[in-house]
Amino acid sequence: MRERNDLVELASRLVAIDSVNPALVAGGAGEREAARHVADWCGRRGFEVEVVGEERPSVIARRRGSGGGRSLLLNGHLDTVGVAGMDTPFEPRIENGRLYGRGSYDMKGAVAAILVAAATVEGLRGDVVLTAVCDEELASTGTETVLEHVTADGAIVAEPTELQLAVAHRGFVGFEIETKGIAAHGSRPDLGEDAIVKMGPVLVALEQLDERLQHGPRHALAGTGAIHASVIEGGQEMSSFPARCTLLGERRTIPGETVADVERELHEIAGGADVRVVASREAYEAAADDPFVALVFETAGVERYVGAPFWTDAALIAAAGIPTVLFGPSGEGAHAEVEWVDLASLERLRDVVVQVARAWCA
Repeated sequence: MRERNDLVELASRLVAIDSVNPALVAGGAGEREAARHVADWCGRRGFEVEVVGEERPSVIARRRGSGGGRSLLLNGHLDTVGVAGMDTPFEPRIENGRLYGRGSYDMKGAVAAILVAAATVEGLRGDVVLTAVCDEELASTGTETVLEHVTADGAIVAEPTELQLAVAHRGFVGFEIETKGIAAHGSRPDLGEDAIVKMGPVLVALEQLDERLQHGPRHALAGTGAIHASVIEGGQEMSSFPARCTLLGERRTIPGETVADVERELHEIAGGADVRVVASREAYEAAADDPFVALVFETAGVERYVGAPFWTDAALIAAAGIPTVLFGPSGEGAHAEVEWVDLASLERLRDVVVQVARAWCA
């Protein structure tokens, strides 16, 4: 009962802290207060604590083993998306076994669960390393930074998976396509060229590419690739030909697809328009026969492996050579106006992490 109270109290406290990603939402509070709270909580429980990053801090908290054992990395992010449309986003509320509030599901409840799990395990030979990171919701600079300081023999990223074990997810490529025209008075079509009209065939080709992708090669867990338009802008006023039109879009990739593959696709549909990749992250896939992956599978008691539909920091950790899985709680409302996490699933997450640590690090 005490462990449950500790878990609920910590999760509620983290939800009460505004940590909206300031690079995602102008004026967002950022992760500083949440990182300070996690660092203090860990310090009081005997962790070795290091805070990396000044303006956008992440916490590295280590429970040292006696030596000679394998190490376990537990990862979760402290930042959240914005709170538009929410009445009381930072007032945690418990009702019918659920914790409500911004970040409860994505993913402060899970951060609390792995913190309590790491504080619970005793008598291990290997280290348990917890990283509570900034900026996952945009550029993942937090996990990039902590990977310069830590490594491990296995990792659990506690993103919400409905207590399923995810071993794959799609990557993404953010892109910009720009068509160019010639500015002129609207009464002089002999002088002007309409950049917005030129974007029309690009949009049609993008829709056709998306249809081909969604009926094309399918990864067993991550599904198919996809592409969509996100933002379009151009022109300056009604009575002028627009000199430029810019389209921002996103291409979701499956394991095996590369940024170079996507760039070739984009140039084909752009019809000579300018193409620029603005951000990209590789897809993620773990080897199901890896000993660490197999251990978590057995410990979690799941029936099968699944894929996650969203991108996570698991891809960065796996790319660093660390066997990595996704396992997290149940709930609803990630990035939505009503967000909640199931408290029983947080307890299950905590218990599975404790069991994995005892088996892997012993």
